[in-house]
Amino acid sequence: MPFPPVADQLALIRRGVEKIVPEDELAQRLEQSRKSGKPLRVKYGIDPTGIDVHLGHTVPLRKIRQFQELGHQAVIIIGNYTALVGDPSGRDQTRARLTQEQVEHNAKDYLTQVGKVVDLSKAEVVRNGDWFSTMSFLDVLELCGKVTVAQLLTRDDFAKRHAAEQAIFLHECLYPVMQAWDSVKIRADVELGGTEQLYSFMLARDLQRDQNQPQQIGMMTPILVGLDGVRRMGKSLGNYIGIGESPYDMMKKFMQVPDGVMRMYFELLTNVPLDEIEKLLAGHPKEAKLTLARHVIGDYHSADAAVEAADRWQREISQKELPADIPNVTVAASELTDGKIPAAKLLIATGLCATSSDARRLIAQGGASVGEDKTRIENWDSPVEVTTGMLLWAGKKRVVRLEVK
Repeated sequence: MPFPPVADQLALIRRGVEKIVPEDELAQRLEQSRKSGKPLRVKYGIDPTGIDVHLGHTVPLRKIRQFQELGHQAVIIIGNYTALVGDPSGRDQTRARLTQEQVEHNAKDYLTQVGKVVDLSKAEVVRNGDWFSTMSFLDVLELCGKVTVAQLLTRDDFAKRHAAEQAIFLHECLYPVMQAWDSVKIRADVELGGTEQLYSFMLARDLQRDQNQPQQIGMMTPILVGLDGVRRMGKSLGNYIGIGESPYDMMKKFMQVPDGVMRMYFELLTNVPLDEIEKLLAGHPKEAKLTLARHVIGDYHSADAAVEAADRWQREISQKELPADIPNVTVAASELTDGKIPAAKLLIATGLCATSSDARRLIAQGGASVGEDKTRIENWDSPVEVTTGMLLWAGKKRVVRLEVK
């Protein structure tokens, strides 16, 4: 199948891209590819440091899928050896190191999740341990001899830590060198990643030139902010939406997305045309978020699952109907006196509060209630009549159904 015209390819590729370095080479490389019929080799590396691929990871993965749809070759590198070092990019302290066993355990689930974005049947999938595990110490010395300490200290993260007199360990300095060498080994034409990867992308060009290879083009996508609207989306920060989460859990998180980052989410996570995005953002934020969530959830589950999740959210959260999965909690009949128990004691017995002081505080703040109509509990020592099937609430969302035995 012939490649589309270069202008058409660029229009698709450039959406949601913050920087292309060097940009003038991209059109030239695409034109060469179109004339020769030889697809570009597009690299993306991911370190299996955890088992949840989240929407932040999908930004460059979606770009790889776009390259695939244009006829180019995706090359996914599972960084089972770089993960042992830990990417220092964007960090002001050393990462905790993982063991080989932890990395291997995490890697097993990664491809399943990545396969929800990238067509793995048409992709090359390699592990960088395939070449790093065979290198001798002399090989490592030769590779390190191609990079100066001064070059490493131009990295923003290392420069900041050096200026603050914070430790920079030698193994961390190897990470960008290893990432760059990956590009040499797979003969990358394009590498995708976040803006914090610029140094490694450029180092790869130097190493490729040294090996008499064509130099890759670095394509950097914006860093997707998390649910807090400020920090980058990340598992360690707990502000992420995992693509392996249930449709309803994803829906609940999407509805927490701050209004100010909606344009970024639409542009980076969906194929909704830009003019349509503007119309959605000009309307009610809730409707825009529901539309966004349906698009994304539909990509990783199904359109029906997305609609069902949206409808459930409307019923349970927006319209304040009862949740469908209220847990049952047993209250021992021996704890009751004439079928009643003090309110604070009941909250503790059901696990809704951990201590008496927690229960008293909740009640004092008006957060404890009973029944479908949420009748407020006024005092911590108020006797509450407990019956099987009764609802007990702690706040707006935490609820249990009681069973007396």
